[in-house]
Amino acid sequence: MSSRFYITTTLPYVNAEPHIGFAWEIIQADAIARWKRLLGDEVVFNFGTDEHGLKIYRKALEQKREPKEYCDEFAAKFDNLKKALNLSYTNFIRTTDGNHIKAAQEFWRRCLTNGDIYKKNYKIKYCVGCELEKTDSELTDGKCPFHPNQSLDVYEEENYYFRFSKYQQALLDLYEKNPDFVIPEGKLNEIKAFVKAGLEDFSVSRLKIKMPWGIEVPNDSEHVMYVWFDALINYVSTLGWPEDKKTFGDFWPGVQVAGKDNLRQQAAMWQAMLLSAGLPNSKQILIHGFLTQDGQKISKSIGNTIDPIELSGNYGVDAVRYYLLAKIHPFEDGDFTTGKFEKEYNADLANGLGNLVARVAKLAEKTNEKWRVENVQFEAEVSQKLDKYRFDEAMKIIWGWIADLDRKIEEVKPWTLEGDKLTEALKPMVAEIQKIAFNLQPFLPGTADLILKQFQGPSIKSGPPLFPRIK
Repeated sequence: MSSRFYITTTLPYVNAEPHIGFAWEIIQADAIARWKRLLGDEVVFNFGTDEHGLKIYRKALEQKREPKEYCDEFAAKFDNLKKALNLSYTNFIRTTDGNHIKAAQEFWRRCLTNGDIYKKNYKIKYCVGCELEKTDSELTDGKCPFHPNQSLDVYEEENYYFRFSKYQQALLDLYEKNPDFVIPEGKLNEIKAFVKAGLEDFSVSRLKIKMPWGIEVPNDSEHVMYVWFDALINYVSTLGWPEDKKTFGDFWPGVQVAGKDNLRQQAAMWQAMLLSAGLPNSKQILIHGFLTQDGQKISKSIGNTIDPIELSGNYGVDAVRYYLLAKIHPFEDGDFTTGKFEKEYNADLANGLGNLVARVAKLAEKTNEKWRVENVQFEAEVSQKLDKYRFDEAMKIIWGWIADLDRKIEEVKPWTLEGDKLTEALKPMVAEIQKIAFNLQPFLPGTADLILKQFQGPSIKSGPPLFPRIK
């Protein structure tokens, strides 16, 4: 019987086109999902769109459109990432889906029944970019450090609150009992310090008369749910919770992939909400850094985004996947420029993998051997790196195999051989190409599939270059 595995990205806001920073996140999740399937696991891979809140409402008003109509257009653009980035997600959830709305309202009722939701008057500073309240200690020169070009909104009204403060010790116990709960370790230490410093209850509703675009609070038509409270619940609503107890029980808890600006929401707020609703905590949270362009964060709010769909169309989807997985540290900030991208493309893909496959295929084409695939498997040394989410180190191992085989070819000089001598010289080389392709499947699935088909036999034919060199 296969194991079951659940992985989810965050849900991007539909207030702008998809950008390369989110593409990095979902490609990481896709590589993990594909790897787990290769190991024989049954996988649910979730992705979708976050469609409520003030940021979305204002965008729709700017364009003189109904919020749902506006969201429909952008949700379709995000779903287009499946083809553009060759993604294997199984679930695409929208927070405007009827089943999600029902789940969010049931989740609210459970927290309310547990005594963790109450009403009070409040005055806060609010960053629309983050859709989060900000304390003075979180501000830099009175601005949100993640959205320094946006003014903070100040609210004073009666709202519902969640008793976040009640769960300080429970969260600290969770981190203590699960030392790999947040990856990397530095981010686990960061969230521990945040929780140890003391937790403040946070607002979980907005007055409908001021901000009508949200899920209505159960039994109070004057309020809608705060966007973060609603959106986080997608991680369980996509599994059919609360109605589909079997699917939920089979796959939850899961692994969540998120950016470092999501650490507090994923590793503290959401975990406290789960405790309040009486549900198991997440299995693990993988936190990645920011992509930068010339040292500046790539961000919709800053306006320096790179379109991953256009990039994929220009260079090929696996070239984009390669750069983001192999050349960007999975947990740290990484810089993306076209110059760096094209340099790595030519060196590692055109001159490296592509040239190697072309050379061996051309030589194998000259033989009368009936080739077949034998004993290919996912190598333990690559799995060990993926267990730690070190995509870059896993791919470094594979490119080490490519370099080793290139050296072997130069030593053996098979182009000087003929007949049986050529066939015998090529047998270990063809087997190595098959191993490389099989282990490339989580990372460069399209390229891996092409190579495996080309080298499956009974005859091997040369084909067009996998990665045409950029002049």
